[in-house]
Amino acid sequence: MSDSPSPEFMRQVAAAAAAETLPRFRQNGAVTNKLSGGFDPVTEADRSAEQAIRRLIREHFPDHGIVGEEFGTEKGDSRHLWIIDPIDGTRAFISGLPLWGTLVGLTIDGDAVAGLMSQPFTGELYYADKNGAYYEGPGQPRRLATRHTTSLGDATLCTTTPSLFDGKRRALYDRVEQAVRLPRYGTDCYGYAMVAAGHVDLVIESGLQAYDIVALIPIIEQAGGVVTTWAGEPAEAGGDIVAAATPELHAQALEFLRG
Repeated sequence: MSDSPSPEFMRQVAAAAAAETLPRFRQNGAVTNKLSGGFDPVTEADRSAEQAIRRLIREHFPDHGIVGEEFGTEKGDSRHLWIIDPIDGTRAFISGLPLWGTLVGLTIDGDAVAGLMSQPFTGELYYADKNGAYYEGPGQPRRLATRHTTSLGDATLCTTTPSLFDGKRRALYDRVEQAVRLPRYGTDCYGYAMVAAGHVDLVIESGLQAYDIVALIPIIEQAGGVVTTWAGEPAEAGGDIVAAATPELHAQALEFLRG
């Protein structure tokens, strides 16, 4: 197999993860808190899905490295690294809300080149490779394309929660929210997929890890959008992230976020 994933491999990964997550969704399973002094939940579904994804990657790409939220890094010095978040939005998952998703992305020499976001409860798969970004699920399979929104005043903005932002960042975020037409909360990775699909124009978040964003970068970029840090730098390492439907909208958001 080539060193680039095929659409069929993307489907296999999504199906393997779904086999572990869907039977446990809305079943009130055990939840473990990973964070002393706070709440960072993890479930059996998280761990089982990541193990299933790792097995597929090892089988098809034995020379590639893997970085996962639950089980760490293997072959971390490889040029090709798969970045896994088995359930992005575990808080939504344990609350019975279908806004979580499985994120799997591939970087080559640090650049995100392919990725998928799978939401198996709604039967949706969003994925990208070097050829483009695509949707499969309810309705008609199609190539993804962002909206042509160029003004904050016309934009729909998503963030998972304003509590992501500390004092200074909250003030900067609030400036953007006050300028847009419609803000929405609680979307986790689903908001980014909606940017690629042309339903949302902007996502702004803070304090992300690489596994929260790598898979989503090529999906949005191949659909015509832009993803960077608030400083306008590559987003593969995570941090403070802004994803926009167009370069013009991205530039406006950065002006606000830079203070």
